[in-house]
Amino acid sequence: MVKLPNETIFYAIERAIKEYRRMAQKRISKSIPKITIDQAMVLIFLKKYPKLSQKELAKLVFKDAASVNRTIDLMTRNGYLEKSLNPSDKRRYHLSVTVFGGRTLDEMQELIKQNRSMALKGITDNEIEQVDHILQKIIENCNNHNG
Repeated sequence: MVKLPNETIFYAIERAIKEYRRMAQKRISKSIPKITIDQAMVLIFLKKYPKLSQKELAKLVFKDAASVNRTIDLMTRNGYLEKSLNPSDKRRYHLSVTVFGGRTLDEMQELIKQNRSMALKGITDNEIEQVDHILQKIIENCNNHNG
């Protein structure tokens, strides 16, 4: 007999991620009400890698292109990002973090550290490395069978 979904490691992984996101979003919303975790991830990646395309960004934040496009439009309207035509390719946009977006990201840095620390309380660096190693194996196994 096949195990019930909630009896598998995949269910536990997904539940852990959802619980973390719920806790983190609640804490972020208290300090910065108009930003989501997904929007924060967009800011973090664009600040670190300013030449990312929307397609690359979508892959990094685990969203489809249409969803990222809506997120970027909203973030542009809310003043976190600027969107301009890419001079070398008129079919693409260049995205940049605004001063306001950078300040917001700076405000969030300590909160992000606290959220991660709260979620990983009581877990050793060795345990984190083991879990990461196992998850990388799962990812590789799945990628090997995606063909």
